[in-house]
Amino acid sequence: MSEAAFFDLDKTVVAKSAVLAFTGTMAKAGLLGRRTMLRAAVGQIYYSLFGANHSTAERIRKAVLTLTRGWKRDEVEALVEEALDEVVAPIVFAEALFLIDDHLKAGRRVIIVSASPEEVVRPLAHYIGVDEVIATRAEVDEDDCYTGGIELYAYGESKAAEVRRLAAVEGIRLEDSFAYSDAASDLPLLEAVGHPHVVNPDKELRQIAEERDWPILEFEHQVTVGDRLARPVPIISGAALTTVAVAVVLWVLLRRSRKA
Repeated sequence: MSEAAFFDLDKTVVAKSAVLAFTGTMAKAGLLGRRTMLRAAVGQIYYSLFGANHSTAERIRKAVLTLTRGWKRDEVEALVEEALDEVVAPIVFAEALFLIDDHLKAGRRVIIVSASPEEVVRPLAHYIGVDEVIATRAEVDEDDCYTGGIELYAYGESKAAEVRRLAAVEGIRLEDSFAYSDAASDLPLLEAVGHPHVVNPDKELRQIAEERDWPILEFEHQVTVGDRLARPVPIISGAALTTVAVAVVLWVLLRRSRKA
């Protein structure tokens, strides 16, 4: 039997919607037009300000499925891989990186659990040192092109169901495991483990966490990773800059000690 730490992705590990963050990359590749890009920009602003409730998440899901119909899966994966350093590096939370390494050092499995497409989630997870993901799987045809259908929508209760299924198959003790999320839609996931934590919670989830005395974490320091790991993003406050620098140094030390 083992323990695990399950991390939601958007606004928990990264500061933005992972799907919307890659719209610029798709546009450069000629897959998206100007009107779609404008809608994506508005969507990103809305998401940053208000988060994604159930109806918003459903609209995003349907829009993505419609847009990607006919795209080749391997081409999307290649685009994501190529753009990781540019798109993802500046929006990762330093606090999330530290927690991930802390769990790995404690011998726990770390699993990113996201409603975003697997083609986005898996390379992004690998980029920050996480090998396991549960993510939405789109349906493809015999030519490996998206059909507009879906095999698994890892959202809400289905996300929690996938976690319970994995735990049953691979002997993960959920009562001793951890979960982190920002949204009330992930309440089933948080309730599935013995140590739920909320991160930058929306209003509904914050109220629930306060009522249940769950830890409430505020992640706010976005750092660059990869080749630019040692340089924190510019922050006006000197104290805040020091905090980010310390977080980055700690993350580097943890990574080195785990590899030793």
